[in-house]
Amino acid sequence: MAIQALLLSSSRAGNTPYLEHTLPFIAPLTATARKWLFIPYAGVSMSYDTYLEAVVNGLAPLQLDISAIHQHGDPKQAIRDAEGIIVGGGNTFHLLHELYRYDLLHLIREQTEAGKPYIGWSAGANIAGKSIRTTNDMPIIEPPSFTALGLVPFQVNPHYSNATLAGHNGESRAQRILEFTCVDPLTPVLGIQEGTALYRQDDSLSLQGDKEAYLFSGVEQEIPVPVGSDLSHMLSAQA
Repeated sequence: MAIQALLLSSSRAGNTPYLEHTLPFIAPLTATARKWLFIPYAGVSMSYDTYLEAVVNGLAPLQLDISAIHQHGDPKQAIRDAEGIIVGGGNTFHLLHELYRYDLLHLIREQTEAGKPYIGWSAGANIAGKSIRTTNDMPIIEPPSFTALGLVPFQVNPHYSNATLAGHNGESRAQRILEFTCVDPLTPVLGIQEGTALYRQDDSLSLQGDKEAYLFSGVEQEIPVPVGSDLSHMLSAQA
């Protein structure tokens, strides 16, 4: 496989402008890919045109040619014609529902495996894992399946934080992920903090950014993954 996949935890880091922190991560993938297709299906509370405008403005320093899939009469052909695929954040359930609705999931995986670069943040990073069972989002719509792209053979949890609010008695993020690993102890979960990303290039996988990640696997819970770690061994995680 010739996969090039950049899985960003978030579209913002702290109070920085929209997508600004992602530019150094994204730039290497645009050296030869200039014509990009944006998939805005995770954006539920805004129009797709508004979402596209925000992404075009945010990535303007890279001088890319970006169109959105809803602007094309044939979504499948639009994916084939693009030189790279961008999937934005929002609601993961709605995103996956629409990808199934238009029968695009297999095609995106096929194109990505053939070498077409994939960039996703938040929900767009969530769907790059085995399934969306570790998303943070509310299930506002029911997709036909929780099975996702599988660009990495484990679960991704973007926006990872185990912070809790004083006086709030709900479960922490780590406790929620523990529930997952109790049910599925063979599938690892990698929590990536805002401002960081996972980058897969062929058979290598690395943690990018200036914050550690956290690994959950079976009885091993919230194991810190140092900044800059080589995570290539996780690509052989049980499918």
